[in-house]
Amino acid sequence: MTGSAYDLPEPSYDAELTCVERGTPMGELLRRYWQPVGLTGDAAGRPRRVRILGEDLILFRDGRGNPGLVYPRCCHRGTDLYYGKIEADGIRCCYHGWLFDAEGRCVEMPVEPNNGESFKHKVRQPWYPVRERYGLIFAYMGPPDRQPLLPRFELLETLDAEEFVEGDDTGIGTGGGDIAPCNWLQHYENVMDPLHVPILHDGFSGTQFVGPMGIIPEVRFETFAYGVRSYQYRDLDDGRSLNRITETVLPNIRVVASPRLVPGRTESIGWTLPIDSSNYRIYTAARVREEKSIRGQRSKPGGKAWQDMTEQEHQDFPGDWEAQVGQGVITYHSEEHLGASDRGLIMLRKMLRTDLKAVAEGRDPTGIARTPGKELVPSAAGNWFSDESAPA
Repeated sequence: MTGSAYDLPEPSYDAELTCVERGTPMGELLRRYWQPVGLTGDAAGRPRRVRILGEDLILFRDGRGNPGLVYPRCCHRGTDLYYGKIEADGIRCCYHGWLFDAEGRCVEMPVEPNNGESFKHKVRQPWYPVRERYGLIFAYMGPPDRQPLLPRFELLETLDAEEFVEGDDTGIGTGGGDIAPCNWLQHYENVMDPLHVPILHDGFSGTQFVGPMGIIPEVRFETFAYGVRSYQYRDLDDGRSLNRITETVLPNIRVVASPRLVPGRTESIGWTLPIDSSNYRIYTAARVREEKSIRGQRSKPGGKAWQDMTEQEHQDFPGDWEAQVGQGVITYHSEEHLGASDRGLIMLRKMLRTDLKAVAEGRDPTGIARTPGKELVPSAAGNWFSDESAPA
């Protein structure tokens, strides 16, 4: 073996873990959970195009305040409901005026005899259930008979004085823009890769985070009821120690300890949402005291906002965006050489594969709740200093 690139075999990626379209193993797993499709304000009096898990859909809110998410092609003659009109009782197709409510039922057919009274009950515009929580709109896109309860998250349910929960869609966590042009797993498994922090976010990016993040920590990983958790231990110059805890909640939720080293429980959780197999975005819900304050948490590689950096500065101060988008649209897993430092992402992939198998066999994957009162998801994520009480 010469090591020449000429000898490289044809590369490949793990389609089972990465591809999210309907009918794919991961696509079916992700569809067993409620996924964010927009901010509460995105459902308004004008139809909005959304793309999620490879499906193009129309999000709207009727005149009575009910959000709706429907297939874009009108079930009459296929006209795009993006050009529809929002009314009190739903969305009206621009072509022949069929009116559909927020759950796809046809309530009017103005050019049919007797307003379609004998016909409209025979058709229904394809739709998905939606719910609102934490400033976000969630959709369930899986089999109707497998619909779980919409989760509640302990971190967002217990508020400190003057706190409220706000949703965000500006890509907090991508390290760059709102929509990242690469596969969702490249970001999601990075959450269980804490040893990249002292290298990428300190040695290369010019200290993106506040505090002693450049210290290579002692790291421990463990699985728990909802996913994989990392413990990152650091001894600090002031004599204290830091136990930084970060979690991945399956299948695509990131619960990252504050990079600003705010003591105690973390303020936010985020959904690594696949738009399709080649693009993702992050929806975040956070406890805040001021509107839109979460957007101020973005790091500044080299001291500049990411969008203001030149191409040379992106080379000089790369962050998560450059590292992960730089892996390619879908990274070639056949070319990986995983080491001991990759144990967290290996555990995460293993849990995902276990859930893929469960879904394929007709069983529920991790964390599914159908009994009211059982939908609360606990968390230990945060920055726990030695002079404070930390979770076990």
